[in-house]
Amino acid sequence: MNLIYEGEYSVGTYDIDSQKHLTLAALTKMMHEAAMQNVLHLKLSYWDLIEHQITWVLMRKKMELLEPIPLGEKIKIVTHPSGFEKLFTYRDFKVYNAKGNLVASASSTWLLMDTVKRKMTVIPQFIRDYKMPDVELLPRPDKKIATIQQIDFEKKYQIGWFELDWNEHLNNIHYLTKMLDVLPLDILRNAILKKMNIIYKNECQFNDEIVSQAQQIDEKTFLHKIINKTTGKEAAIGQSFFV
Repeated sequence: MNLIYEGEYSVGTYDIDSQKHLTLAALTKMMHEAAMQNVLHLKLSYWDLIEHQITWVLMRKKMELLEPIPLGEKIKIVTHPSGFEKLFTYRDFKVYNAKGNLVASASSTWLLMDTVKRKMTVIPQFIRDYKMPDVELLPRPDKKIATIQQIDFEKKYQIGWFELDWNEHLNNIHYLTKMLDVLPLDILRNAILKKMNIIYKNECQFNDEIVSQAQQIDEKTFLHKIINKTTGKEAAIGQSFFV
């Protein structure tokens, strides 16, 4: 069975920022849609795994934009599983423009969660039996990100119903947007986000109160943290790089 999926997408007006470039959040949605189509084809989607009482959870993601992707651009996203371990599985994404040039990439680490116990569980053998494609793999996501030492920017939020995914926890896209939303307006308006690393630690659920914090490391590098005030747990940490 071919484990590689290729999906074609067009950058629309709802996908861009004020500079008419595809936002990282919108690109991430496209990546995850491609991944979903891939696991649906492989019969390993959320709905295929319901009978096993397990579901996929994103743990780490390392993203890089090689060049801005403009409004109207036709892009192709190529994604596939890229390895298994006892507790973790990996997935790569490569994004190409209409000329066939690589314009973005991302590697990710996933785990399986027991939907009854809400805890991580081992990757079952029937999943590990899939043979990985013979292609060049991306570097694995970073296992560690520097810890915030001081809070330079901060915002509070309450999780709404329409921010949840089908697992009824905060969709991973919103971790990304809430991390970036606290940054200074001149960065958001004028700088270009080139790289973003995120480590997801604990789920956030409906009506949870969270706080997004950021520390400015240099002119265009930031550390991020999301704390779930309702549970008292650290929900995610990250690092962003702008030019």
